[in-house]
Order: sequence, then structure tokens, then C-alpha cells
Amino acid sequence: MEVIKTPSEGSRDLPPSLELGKPSAPKPSAMRRANVYLQQEVDPKACNPVSIYACFINGFTAAPTFSACYIWCGFQTGNVAQLGLALARTFAPIPERTYGFQKPDQQAFVSLAAFLAGTSLGRIGDHMGARRRSWLFISAAMQVLLTIAGTLCAHFSGQNGVALDRDHPSWTNALGMLALAFLSATIGLQGIVGKRIGSPMNTTVVLTTTWVELFNDPLLLSLRPTPSRDIRAAGVFMVFVGSFCARAILQSRAGSAGALGVLAGLRALQAVWWICIRPKPSSQKP
Repeated sequence: MEVIKTPSEGSRDLPPSLELGKPSAPKPSAMRRANVYLQQEVDPKACNPVSIYACFINGFTAAPTFSACYIWCGFQTGNVAQLGLALARTFAPIPERTYGFQKPDQQAFVSLAAFLAGTSLGRIGDHMGARRRSWLFISAAMQVLLTIAGTLCAHFSGQNGVALDRDHPSWTNALGMLALAFLSATIGLQGIVGKRIGSPMNTTVVLTTTWVELFNDPLLLSLRPTPSRDIRAAGVFMVFVGSFCARAILQSRAGSAGALGVLAGLRALQAVWWICIRPKPSSQKP
């Protein structure tokens, strides 16, 4: 009669690797798991809420710069045109002729140069991976630091954050110019991040393209929920809300430094938000 051998009582519950005398694979460390998580690409389809939030931040950033010196830190088309007008005035008839850059022209140039410097930082993201959590978090952290620097410059400039009229702008000294430069750089970096993730609001900074796409949407007047229309409309509305909130803080006792301090906190919240966005599905092509 054939004898059926059964495993010993102590080896019944052992995994095969231990039964064969092989050690089990070590569990990845927490640092390793965190690094793998940060290197994942986010799902572009899950970035619509944070893109709408970026539009809110855009309006919140634009309000202090325009209130101080009538410069839109994200509207560089207007700043380029203003520099062209400044050059043309040097050839104007004597009563209208100006010599050299006037203070508003200098501020437009500072905003343009800083914006270009800020958006050039997007090349770092192209090297790291424009949609990876690590770059999105680092870029948001850089914007926080730039905003804090602008806040300090605005506070110690000794100038009011609300100009009385266009002929007497604020932020005219060196620290005021630096405040304008730091805020313009944050918007430049925000713009390339929005562009790289494929936001429906494009760069989330200048909404000209968003307006064009919104009012040419074939479902513009549809009574049903329409993502192509609703997301863009929400982004435009949030720019309005952000500007309103920032101006309300500017007019309070907090002043420009208080408004910019709140802006730094809002950007820090965005940095945390990037980490929480779900990863791109493995079957989804880049």
C-alpha cells in the first residue's frame, strides 16, 4: 500500500519561499515608497479643480500689482504694447514728447522681464517631467517662496499698496519694483505649469484664449452640464472672485502685506493639492 506523506505540523502555514529555505523579499522603505509616489505623473483629467483654483490665485495676484501701480503682472501683451508706446513718445511733437522711460514704463519692463524669467523655470519641469508630482510640488513651493519675497519687499518698501491715481503710482522705489518682479515671476511659472498639464484654461493666466473657446463652444447655451463650457466659465469667474477678495483685503488694515501673506498661504495650499491628485492610469498614453 502506498503511503501518503503529509507536511509536518510546523510547515503547513509557511510560505513557499520559507519552505524552500529562501528569505522573503524586503518590504520597500517609507522613503522609497514616497519617492515612487512623487515620481508618478498626475492624471490630467483630474487637474481641472486645481486649474480653476489657479485662476482664483491669478486674480488674487493681479489685484495687488494693479492696485499699486496699474500693472497687470500676468498680462504681458499690454506691457509690451506699453513699452512700444514709450518708445514712440520719444518721436512725438514737443508738447507730448517724453525722454527716457517714465516710471510706469519702468514698471512694465520690470514685470515683463520677471515674468519671462519665471516662466523660463519651466525648463526644469521639462527635464524632471512636467506632469510629475515632484515637479508640480516643487514649482508650487517656488511660487510660495517668490510670493513671500514679494510680501517682504512690499512691506519694507514703505509705500502704500493702493495708488491714488495713474499719475502717482506706488511701488516706485527699489523694494517696490522687486515686489512687482517677484509677483510677476510667480505668474510666469504658474503659466507654464498650467500649459504643460493641459488645462482647459490653457496657462490659467491670460484668459483671452479661454474667452474665445468659451463663446465658440457649440454647447454654450445648453441647459445640461457641459464640461467644455462649465470648466472654462468657472475659471473665468474665479479670476473675478480672486481679484475681489484681494482688493477687499488691500482696503482693510492688513494692507498689501496682509493680502500678499494670504496669497502665500493660498499657494502653499496648491502645493499640497498637487500631491493629492490621483495618478495617471497606466493604460493612458502620455
